[in-house]
Amino acid sequence: MALWLVRAGKYGEYESRFMQDGRVYLTWESIIGSDLTTIPDYAGIKSLLQQVCPGEPTRKIGNWSGQIWAFALAMKVGDWVAVPSKLTSTIAIGEIVSACTYEAAAEPLFRHSRQIRWLNTQVPRTAFDQDILYSLGSVLTICEIKRNDAERRVRAMGQNSWHSVPVAAATAPQSNGTAAPAPDDADVDLEQLARDSIARLIIQKFMGHGMARLVEAVLKAQGFTTHLSPPGADRGIDILAAGGSFGFDHPRICVQVKSGDTPADRPEFTQLIGAMQSVAADQGLFVSWSGFKSSVTREVPSQFFKVRIWNANDLVEQLLANYDKLDPDIKAELPLKRIWTIATPDD
Repeated sequence: MALWLVRAGKYGEYESRFMQDGRVYLTWESIIGSDLTTIPDYAGIKSLLQQVCPGEPTRKIGNWSGQIWAFALAMKVGDWVAVPSKLTSTIAIGEIVSACTYEAAAEPLFRHSRQIRWLNTQVPRTAFDQDILYSLGSVLTICEIKRNDAERRVRAMGQNSWHSVPVAAATAPQSNGTAAPAPDDADVDLEQLARDSIARLIIQKFMGHGMARLVEAVLKAQGFTTHLSPPGADRGIDILAAGGSFGFDHPRICVQVKSGDTPADRPEFTQLIGAMQSVAADQGLFVSWSGFKSSVTREVPSQFFKVRIWNANDLVEQLLANYDKLDPDIKAELPLKRIWTIATPDD
């Protein structure tokens, strides 16, 4: 058995379709109109790409061929697939239940697919060990994740309520005899790896009420005057924030913060709406470290002018944008430094 990484578009634009259809798709523009199910091996796929992509560098053709080969031929029924979300700080895990199929009448980017039985579509990134996140940080669209016995360890997570399970590292995996090249270790999304490290430190340092304290620090850095509720029962009000030096100006914001390892559900969202009314808040902010269930995201359009939601990605984004203005005590607990690197053409 194997564990495969499959990305749902450069910007996560196909994520909802992957989840709703119970499939992963080979959204590869170069092979539109080509039925890969008739090609028997890696050499055939490479030959096809050489024909449809004339002039592309040999290394790029080899890279693309390896990824397409993995989807069309290497994946097996019973293997697991990981789909990292670009929209949330979660990773979807599923089991492959079909061979690669081709539907000529389907939309061009969705003709090649594999049926998936989704096991958990919202596993927090912080639930994975750092070395597995490193492998999942590959910039490739499709590749096998096999370093450090990753497949066995992720399956063990599935039996442990999706929490990391300490296991001894295995020896280096044996070749499966294919001619497809392995992904280059340099092909890693360094920005995502850095954010994963920051997120891991946040959840270590600011779990529970500490998360509300961190959100309050971000709001203060944005210029709000705030009131932080003490630890304990808060009736859905963790923070009150408003403009002006005394907090008498608008907007007046009621904030609810959840730091648990399960996505927030609709009753919690409804609780925030009620809390906003009880304190005459203009708007609400719902922060859930582990994201939100669909029952919440479906409510967002109807509450667009009243409520905003932040998941872990959003909180890290706001933290980085306002880091220089944070209280020194918070910066001491969360020491970060800015670095510069060369942007790739795809950045």
